[in-house]
Parts: sequence; structure tokens; C-alpha cells
Amino acid sequence: MSTRRVARSGGPGSRSLLPPLSRRSFLAAGAALVAGLPGCGRSAAVTSSGALRVGAIPDQDPEVLQRLHGTVADALATALGLEVRYTPVTDYAAAVSLFRTGDLDLVWFGGLTGVQARLQTPGAEPVAQRDIDAAFTSAFVVNASTGLAPSDDLTALAPLRFTYGSETSTSGRLMPAWFLREAGVDPQGFPGGPGFSGSHDATLALVASGSYQAGVLNSQVWRARSEEGAVDPAVVRYAESPPYADYHWLLGPQTAGRTGVPDLRDRLVDFFTGLPAGSPVLDLFGAGGFVPVRPSDHDRIEEIGRELGLVS
Repeated sequence: MSTRRVARSGGPGSRSLLPPLSRRSFLAAGAALVAGLPGCGRSAAVTSSGALRVGAIPDQDPEVLQRLHGTVADALATALGLEVRYTPVTDYAAAVSLFRTGDLDLVWFGGLTGVQARLQTPGAEPVAQRDIDAAFTSAFVVNASTGLAPSDDLTALAPLRFTYGSETSTSGRLMPAWFLREAGVDPQGFPGGPGFSGSHDATLALVASGSYQAGVLNSQVWRARSEEGAVDPAVVRYAESPPYADYHWLLGPQTAGRTGVPDLRDRLVDFFTGLPAGSPVLDLFGAGGFVPVRPSDHDRIEEIGRELGLVS
């Protein structure tokens, strides 16, 4: 059941969320079963005082996220001997809010939402990022009817109806807006104002339909959908952005105490960085491996976020 689809990483700080999906720990003898049956949620005795509650920014289709983070939850339950629950959230801002209030413990954030969550939650600690996240990129796409051929000239996008992804997406809004501005294009000055699709997949759909003539999304999602043959022929990749730091796992400051695992962060780092090549988690994340991450890795994201008014 191998797939190259990746997780999608929105809106008012609502604390509403969908019903949690329990991922309980199971015996070490079942570890091989997790690799063969990702996301099956098998269970065994809980060895700690509290479940580890995992979340993620909703940047892709819900079923993609469910499989990805259900698989992560199962693997973490085995490795840590904890009950692990993946809880979908409604939008990007909800993920930040629920992390700040302690309702989510370990969250897969984009660069910008990770910075927002860390600044709002003193003591929060970055855990790990994929090997591809230190030099991530965005893909600018256009509808074929525009007649635009691939180019590095972003000024050609200025007169087009244009959509970003989520308002607080790093790869679908923050960094593309920055690169547009650097190229002399007002990132808010598109005809009728820019759109905000809410996710990378939705951006592709809107450009394909002609609702917007151009848009921007996570390059990894673009490549994954292209490999699957899921990109409408009406959508043309126009340009790729320069690299920047993006997605990473962030751990809440009260989690170790609440779960009864004092060295939880170290164990999480060991788990993610120790995943073997070809594991279901790495396959679903579209990565060759995970590496440690530091708060300073996202200093530029914080700077740009402040300059564009998305970090206060």
C-alpha cells in the first residue's frame, strides 16, 4: 500500500474539532504488523498516565491526512508504549489555538504556523523536520488558457486572477507573497484581490476550473499529484520558488509531565530520526528521512511573517 501522497498542512482560532480517532499502544510483537497495515489502530495496555494527542495543519484532502497521521500515531504508540490519538482540525488557526491551549500535544506545523504556535506557547520545542524541509519550495501554476509558458518571470502573474492556499500557509501564501513582492508584484494587488483556497489540493482544483487563472501551492504536493496523474491538463506549472525552511513537528511544554514520560522529546527525536528507509511513515511523508530541527531554523520565516503582518 505504498503511496507518495503527502499531508496537507487556515481561519479563526476556533477550538472546534472533529471526533478524535484513538490510536492505542500495542505489544512489541505487533510492530511488524504496523509496517504492513498502516493506520489500523491496534491496541494494547497503556503504560502511561495520559494519551499523546497528535494533530496537523489541514493542508491536503482529509483522507490523505487521515492515512498519514493515523500511520504516524500507530507507529508512535508502538515505539513509545503510549496511547496515541490523531485528531483532525478544521483549519490552520485551529491547530495553533489547540496547541496553545494544550488540547494538542504534538503537531505537524508548517514553518509559519510553527513559528506562531511557538511564540504563543512558551516552552514549546521543535522535534524534527523531514530532510526536504530545510530547502522547501512553492510551485506557481497557471491555467493553460493564459498562454503562459514556464518562466522565472513572476511579473507576468500580476494581471491574472490569483489564489493562494490557506491564509497562514508557508508554502501556499507567506513565502510566495514574499517572492512576488521581491519581483515587484503587489502580493495583494491581483484583480479583485487574491483568493484563499484553504489547501494545496483546492488551489489545483480552482486553477483547473478557471475560477482563478493562477495560483501557488506546495511543490511537494504538485509533484505527488503529477506522479499520480491527478493534475488536470488545464493546469501548467509556471515557476518554482527559491528554497526556504518549512514543515516540522512541535511538542507542547506540558506534554512530558502529563504523559508521564520525562524524556519524551528525546524519545520523539530518536523515533523520527531513526525511521528506516522505506518505512510507511517516510513513504507517506514523501521523505528520505527526518532530521533534528532548531527554533533558529525558522528565524527567516518569523522575520518575513512580521514584515507581512502575519506574525505579531
